[in-house]
Amino acid sequence: MTDKRQSVRDNARYLREVRPIDPEEIWEYVDGQPHPAVIRQILRESTVELGIRERDDGTFVPVEEQPISATFAGVDSFPFEYGTALEELLVEAYGRGWPDGESGDSLRETIRGMKAEYFAGSPVEYDRETALAYALYHLPDNYAVVQYVLSRLAEADLFSTRLRILDVGAGVGGPMLGVHDLLPEDALVEYQAVEPSAAADVFERFAEETHTGFEPTLHRETAEEFSPEGEFDILLFANVLSELSDPDAVAGRYMESVAPDGSLVGIAPADRETAIGLRQTERALERDGYSVWGPQVRLWENARPTDRGWSFDVRPDLDVPAFQQALDAAAGREGEFVNADVQYAFSVVRHDDERMVDIALDTGRFARFSDSESHVSNRVDCVALKLSHDLSDGGNPLYKVSDGSESTDHYAVLTRESMLNTDLSRADYGDPLVFENALLLWNDDEESYNLVVDDETVVDRAG
Repeated sequence: MTDKRQSVRDNARYLREVRPIDPEEIWEYVDGQPHPAVIRQILRESTVELGIRERDDGTFVPVEEQPISATFAGVDSFPFEYGTALEELLVEAYGRGWPDGESGDSLRETIRGMKAEYFAGSPVEYDRETALAYALYHLPDNYAVVQYVLSRLAEADLFSTRLRILDVGAGVGGPMLGVHDLLPEDALVEYQAVEPSAAADVFERFAEETHTGFEPTLHRETAEEFSPEGEFDILLFANVLSELSDPDAVAGRYMESVAPDGSLVGIAPADRETAIGLRQTERALERDGYSVWGPQVRLWENARPTDRGWSFDVRPDLDVPAFQQALDAAAGREGEFVNADVQYAFSVVRHDDERMVDIALDTGRFARFSDSESHVSNRVDCVALKLSHDLSDGGNPLYKVSDGSESTDHYAVLTRESMLNTDLSRADYGDPLVFENALLLWNDDEESYNLVVDDETVVDRAG
């Protein structure tokens, strides 16, 4: 069978440069002359390797490498079919009454233990039950988050129709499923995943849900042990850097496997420690000579931020999936086992000088945040990225802002909204804003600078 497959692929490699590959035509040139249906199946299984796709007429043609046109309108819910696959695993492990009795109690206790270990900064040891419990609680938000992050790269034309992706610390497969559903079906994706724990068994089940042209390969090794081969367009660290003993060194080694026009994408939960840790790894890579694409874009030439770097995005909650409802209902519907939040920190590092925001600043007009100490109590003009949702607790709307030069946190405080400054509240995470006539103050309680935006201040999105 191996020789037959190789013969089919050899014929396809030759014909793809000449004309469409027709299984009804080439079967007679293949060793053993297998039936055209066998030829077709071999070609379908080889689309990523051969760089071909199947047309409606049953022939196969080359896939031209070009930017992907991916439309993304957010994620409302976790797909039903993936939830069904997870429940099949739970039934296989515990029976149809998995949310109830001893099995439900054990799963809930495992989720509590995972959360306690996480907040204590302790590594989580994954056995079969821990992997299933993690999937119950985190699979939906992991699925959504990776799409929100990678859609930014797609919108910037940084994805092509042929992609090599390496997912380091792939877990139970949430990021894989998210990438799979974000990309169009005519994209050809070689998706390599590194996961040493029992979570890999769950990952393999979800890999069965992927379509032709999306080819997952699992490596059961640790991030430290695995040696990638070749170059990757996307190198993904999703919720794993904080679990490594030396995340800066590991990320630096993997950066060498990122293609010249590729991206290393780091994702972390929104909590303080992991989000700041992600930013520290980003800055370590920058010191090694790599460039930060976003979200904390360095707007000023030769300036780098040294603030604490706690910045995260927030997106609309997901619909609560049936499997979380079932687990929570058996415990009294207190919401303890429902996780519909979509909050995350991210970082994108590259070899080139591409940036999420690319604007030229007038050095004679705008104040730099690195010079804020000399502007306290004055009104200033400045340009900054909006890097948070509203952080206030019922008071004046408060937003983290950055121009990439600061050593101390800066926040924009909206004390009086007007038609001239409404872009501050309406802007999306990462949008660049021009502030005119904002009052700069020092906040002694928070040890940070506040840009006070009142009815004398103009705020506009920057081009």
